Amino acid sequence: MAALMYATGETQADLARGIGITRGQVSRKQGGGSRGSLWSLADLDRLSAHYGIPVPELLRGADHAVSLLPAARRAECIGGSQTTLPPG
Repeated sequence: MAALMYATGETQADLARGIGITRGQVSRKQGGGSRGSLWSLADLDRLSAHYGIPVPELLRGADHAVSLLPAARRAECIGGSQTTLPPG
């Protein structure tokens, strides 16, 4: 999700509002199993609708999902400000 958020210019708060969960839930889900929360099938359905990408395509990997983002969902200037993505 971090790659999609970066490509669209969204923050965790933006994504949370877009899929109807809290920013804290997004943060925990991005952290994965080690932090106690995983993306559910219902979450994937909401993410699919939010980004306009079918669920199976979301699951094929970050680069693939980003390549399928509709033009209207892409940020005008990706990386226009200094952003650090955690390794992973």
